[in-house]
Amino acid sequence: MPRTKLALLDYGIGNLRSVAKALNHVGADVDVIEGSIDPKQYTGIVLPGVGHFGACVNALRQFGFDELVYRSVEDDVPLLGVCVGLQMLFEGSSESPETEGLGLLPGRVLRFDGQERVPQMQWNTISIKDEFKDSRLFKGVADGRWMYFVHSYYAPVGDFTSSTSSYGVAFSATIEVGNLFATQFHPEKSSKEGLRLLENFISISTIGN
Repeated sequence: MPRTKLALLDYGIGNLRSVAKALNHVGADVDVIEGSIDPKQYTGIVLPGVGHFGACVNALRQFGFDELVYRSVEDDVPLLGVCVGLQMLFEGSSESPETEGLGLLPGRVLRFDGQERVPQMQWNTISIKDEFKDSRLFKGVADGRWMYFVHSYYAPVGDFTSSTSSYGVAFSATIEVGNLFATQFHPEKSSKEGLRLLENFISISTIGN
């Protein structure tokens, strides 16, 4: 029988209720985790994040969730980062130069430095890169759909970028490397398109399909 069991990491940063509610709404069985677990007990891991990069990374490490994320990637357990959860996957951020990121992806997160007002707090479209048109995460999500963003910092476009958006400069709206996924936007706040993306992650994380 197919089964899905997601671990939503709670390391004391932000309100997880909206993420948990959205995942439940699209059919996920979710445990909000506050301590050490074996990631192989779960079919998927969700790494949220809001606020300051340094505060998020430091809290993540205090809870021991950095090692959990590394083990998840090593064991090929599907992982979804959201907002700062995407940014923490990189080597660092100009928001907190003294803080090392998780280093799972090369490069550093940068601040929007043009004439645009920050934070970007608005709906914006995403453009799916050609090589990711058949991505499992985008099944049923058309190119050019609107998603809801709240951020002042962005990940530059790279080989791992699966879709882009633009706010004065093109940036990574989503990333995908194997079973590692992340969104700069908030899928839980992005109406039916965001919910479809979460539903796709559940399908990716389902054993027995």
